[in-house]
Amino acid sequence: MRIRASGLACVRGGREVFRDVSFVVGPGEALLVTGPNGAGKSSLLRLVAGLLRPAGGRIELEGGGPDLPLAEQALYLGHLDALKPALSVRENLAFWAQFLGNAAVNPEPALAAVGLGALARIPAIYLSAGQRRRLALARLIAIKRSIWLLDEPTAALDAAGRKMLADLLRTQLSNGGIVLAATHDPLGLENPMELRLGGNR
Repeated sequence: MRIRASGLACVRGGREVFRDVSFVVGPGEALLVTGPNGAGKSSLLRLVAGLLRPAGGRIELEGGGPDLPLAEQALYLGHLDALKPALSVRENLAFWAQFLGNAAVNPEPALAAVGLGALARIPAIYLSAGQRRRLALARLIAIKRSIWLLDEPTAALDAAGRKMLADLLRTQLSNGGIVLAATHDPLGLENPMELRLGGNR
């Protein structure tokens, strides 16, 4: 499986965000999308996720499930955690598993892996910002997808949370998965590829 983007352009609100962006990322590879605020990091991830249409260029998935579009083989986590405050920690994860077609998933192992096992019955409204981010990241474990699209995944995480995230990323890559991450921070990976947006690049 390989993601190939050629000559991508993005226009939002009548403003050209970026143009002529190309990259290739394959199994076991991570591509970090970096650059200043407003350079289009989040927009690029949303293009790959199928949430925006490119103003130019193409995004192709080579290999993978032949009957599934790229968006259905990827798991997109935006910079917002997308939680329902009134639902418990467990119910939030079960909701996303069902929404993404994995209704039979048992949320407990994923919650334990991100350090939230003891909080499974607590309404999400009572979680700290770091705990909310951990709950969002639990989807990566509970919902198995070959491609992870992550927008500022380290946001609100403490040192222990960042180590946990780095371990998740390394496991994904060692299993032949693909990671695209828009980030201002290093993610604890060895020699990831980098695509810098903004300026003349």
